[in-house]
Amino acid sequence: MRLFLVSLLSAFLSLATPSVAGDQPVVVELFTSQGCSSCPPADALLTRLSKRKDVIALALHVDYWDYLGWPDHFALKAFSQRQRSYAKVAHKRTVYTPQVIVQGISHAVGNRVNDVDSLIRQHSKRADMVDLEVSRYGDSLKLSLKEVGGSVGPSVIYLVRYKPQKTVKIRAGENAGREILYSNIVTQWKTWAIWPGHGDLAAVTTISGSDPVVVIVQSEGYGPIIAAYHLR
Repeated sequence: MRLFLVSLLSAFLSLATPSVAGDQPVVVELFTSQGCSSCPPADALLTRLSKRKDVIALALHVDYWDYLGWPDHFALKAFSQRQRSYAKVAHKRTVYTPQVIVQGISHAVGNRVNDVDSLIRQHSKRADMVDLEVSRYGDSLKLSLKEVGGSVGPSVIYLVRYKPQKTVKIRAGENAGREILYSNIVTQWKTWAIWPGHGDLAAVTTISGSDPVVVIVQSEGYGPIIAAYHLR
């Protein structure tokens, strides 16, 4: 009987805990460029990471190497600005490619596989602070957000879209003559809502097209990523 009660108590506690470490995927942002000769190994790493269910791997192509002779047609100024904002928060004077930022807070050189894998492992052990659910019905996207670990402070909810893969033949610049496979190429990164960091939030927006959807909850001011949800 005692053994039965202990087992019953353990089962109850597991049900009473809504979120445990490792429930949510780790977000990996790669800042890259088709005009960067050091980037192809990082692009290949992102392709590998894009196949993992415990990771949301996103390629943000920057435009500041376009002057070298090959304009990156995936690049957006907004992505260069996002990287510079991360640098400012980290008190860094310069930006570079390839750079990986894990969970909005940990930086690594994007082609250093062991460093990137180590950061992913570290962040996979974090305790979840919110319960995030996202669902799509036709062109309607619905979000439900609930705090489970106490207030996390003001946060921005981003809506991200990406193209799963594209192979590019590069004809000029540092990678001239190479054919490179790019994965999870971000095409849109926009603010969906602002959340005060406590209480519950429900939101609905309209989207179109078949590109995968990622929703990211990030502390204001380019702080840590609190939660993310992936609809492939």
